[in-house]
Amino acid sequence: MNKFEKVSIEQYLKDLSTEKIEKSISQEIATEYRDIKLPKRATKYSAGYDFYAPFDILLKPNETIKFATGIKCQMNDDVVLLLAPRSSLGFKYRLQLDNTIGVIDSDYYNNATNEGHINAKITNDSRDEKIVEIKKGEAFMQGIFVKFETTEDDNAQGIRNGGIGSTNEK
Repeated sequence: MNKFEKVSIEQYLKDLSTEKIEKSISQEIATEYRDIKLPKRATKYSAGYDFYAPFDILLKPNETIKFATGIKCQMNDDVVLLLAPRSSLGFKYRLQLDNTIGVIDSDYYNNATNEGHINAKITNDSRDEKIVEIKKGEAFMQGIFVKFETTEDDNAQGIRNGGIGSTNEK
């Protein structure tokens, strides 16, 4: 079963950027967390599930922001969630995910270190001095579920023990 969920409020607070924490605590962040929208498809035949900005984002050319989405995703074992910027933002502003394509494996869900919290790091790579403005609640990236196969001689036995990059840790 593929299903989006919110992470706990505790995990969301832990993953907020330092600048966001300094800006305000308590009520504003509680409201922000409450208002997080689960990803959904815009149309019947959309492949991607839109992820929505949890707060207003303003990016000048060459600026980058890393932020907590408040979202995690439970998936079937043979499914991966691929993340990409919304096509319109990439086309109009050259908005990009800093890892180009996000890859969320099924065992990332409820891992030991961060509940499987999907964070985003986006950059305005505009060459035309365009400013990217994404309002709270507007879609900024999309997630596409893809079924995958393995080779007949695959014998991977490793167990994920953490968040981003943990499959390379020994």
